[in-house]
Amino acid sequence: MAGETKAANPGAARPVRKQRLRLWIRLLRARQVIEAELRKRLRDRFDMTMPQFDVMAALERNPEGMTMSSLSEALMVSNGNVTGIIDRLMARKYVAREAFAGDRRRFIVRLTPAGLDQFRSVATQHESWVDELMSVVEIDQAENALGKLAARR
Repeated sequence: MAGETKAANPGAARPVRKQRLRLWIRLLRARQVIEAELRKRLRDRFDMTMPQFDVMAALERNPEGMTMSSLSEALMVSNGNVTGIIDRLMARKYVAREAFAGDRRRFIVRLTPAGLDQFRSVATQHESWVDELMSVVEIDQAENALGKLAARR
């Protein structure tokens, strides 16, 4: 049966399927560790939460702005959560909210020039942190394997 055979390593005691399960659990744990470290660094260095960073990233990719609903959908969080995040970013003058033309109940949210500058600074540091945290990974092997997984979709 596929996945029941022993690993190519003759000394391996676990079936391949158990090794794959263990790898899956390690991937999940690694994601948790990396995310926790990024959250801590964002908080300590920039007094910013990961959701605030994510909102700013979405707005940076959409310079024309986004409605609250489209932000909610893009980030897969509730409108209420997005509203709280936007309120905190507005207090720091990183985003501006304006009424949607023809519908006063809808808003368009955009990064302010100060917000764009701040986001670019934070994003540069974030990229550096990810590079540091991922430096133990053999990139070519990991990208090849994960690419095969993604291609199954």
